[in-house]
Amino acid sequence: MKATFFLTVITALAVKINAASEDCFSLKLGYQCCSPDNQKIIYFDNDGDWGVEKGKWCGISPADSSACWARKLNYKCCINTSDVVYIDEDGKWGIEKGKWCGIIDSPVIKSTSTTTTTTTSTPSPTPRPRNPGNPFAIGEFYLNPYYVDEVDKAITQITDSSLKAKAEKMKNYANAIWLDSIDNMNNWLEINLKGALLQQQSFNKNVLTVFVLYDLPGRNCHALVSAGELVTNDSDMERYKTEYIDVIESTLKKYNNQVVVLIIEPNSLVNMVFNVETTPACADAEKYYMDGHAYLIKKLGVLPHVAMYIDVGHAFWLGWDDYREKAVKMFYYVIKSGAPGRIRGFADNIADYIPWEDPVATGPDNEFNPCPDEKRYLKALYIDFKSANIQDVHFVSDTSRNGNNIDSYHVDNICIVNEIGVGARPQANPIPEMDYVDAFFWIKPLGEVDDYCMHEIKDPWVQRQFIQGITNANPPL
Repeated sequence: MKATFFLTVITALAVKINAASEDCFSLKLGYQCCSPDNQKIIYFDNDGDWGVEKGKWCGISPADSSACWARKLNYKCCINTSDVVYIDEDGKWGIEKGKWCGIIDSPVIKSTSTTTTTTTSTPSPTPRPRNPGNPFAIGEFYLNPYYVDEVDKAITQITDSSLKAKAEKMKNYANAIWLDSIDNMNNWLEINLKGALLQQQSFNKNVLTVFVLYDLPGRNCHALVSAGELVTNDSDMERYKTEYIDVIESTLKKYNNQVVVLIIEPNSLVNMVFNVETTPACADAEKYYMDGHAYLIKKLGVLPHVAMYIDVGHAFWLGWDDYREKAVKMFYYVIKSGAPGRIRGFADNIADYIPWEDPVATGPDNEFNPCPDEKRYLKALYIDFKSANIQDVHFVSDTSRNGNNIDSYHVDNICIVNEIGVGARPQANPIPEMDYVDAFFWIKPLGEVDDYCMHEIKDPWVQRQFIQGITNANPPL
């Protein structure tokens, strides 16, 4: 019910268009005005102030709402407190529910003297707080309405009642939203942030939304069938910066009371370790991958409500000691080049099948890989990264396909892997003895085709994979 409710709301949001703001402005946009006794501002945009009544958006007339100077800075004004915590040139700030808010009717008092300018006494200036700790532990996960709709369509093709029941449960688990083109970013980023905002305000709980950034020039350079819209040249690099990253930055700034996780450019930097010397396309992409990561870290890594995780492949890419040694040097360089931006950590096993734990995987069958599962791989990376003085080392591991232990590393055709199973459910702090593992999460939604398989599997939804995944789920659904 909840997922269907939010799907309806997001559909309504998608058709809302901008118009000039005036009294009861929302009527022209197809929305009712809020009743006089409901003037709580839930959201604001260029149209005006928005509230919610009976699960539907409503407009708040400017005549009915107090002037909120903090809105221009993308903050709300305080509702239940007038306690001044901090003062700066913008005004007086309070805190409600752990978030900064502007105190209405309390402008900063400034002298009109031509020789001096003073303000009321303030504490020593400090930055507005970065969300501390594990972002996956802040509250609820946002349910991707597009995926819920895909699962509903899949259920109509299932006749077995037990499988139908398992498929229904899939709608209750969160997964990441992929922004894999400029158009998809424009279509999916803000609309889902609005949906998450409504979920957050309706249930009075923090809501985390997870997005995957995946549009570097020459992306996934070792698999040309995965190539995106941007190629490896200077003009497309400029498009990546101005039409993709800059737009993401401005949109995220509008939604600064929501925690957002960004998974950064799968299959990019790991190719610089594993394939740059053997694949000409990867050599061509190297400077764009490095420049693109530095730019996005500088832009997005300073946003206090955003946590970023850079892709580190999986155990059968960088598990061997010599590859990890090369990887550490490269990641250290990339992170430093993005200063003052910061990352939260790293993401592994994205859209892949390597099991979290495989105690019998050793020896020649695994090419003497000392890290033949993701658990041992992350343990080794943690030690390596910390030894290299990388400051922020936390992990989110993709468990959307690794529930059933299959030998995907040696299959002839990765696009038709059989007997896959959905793995551990999305959860924060899944391994108590590995407190640097922030979460298990379904980064690649089960059933959605991989981009490098689109030449072979034309349908973006793979029903066979979805059925296998829920049948072989571990733990069972």
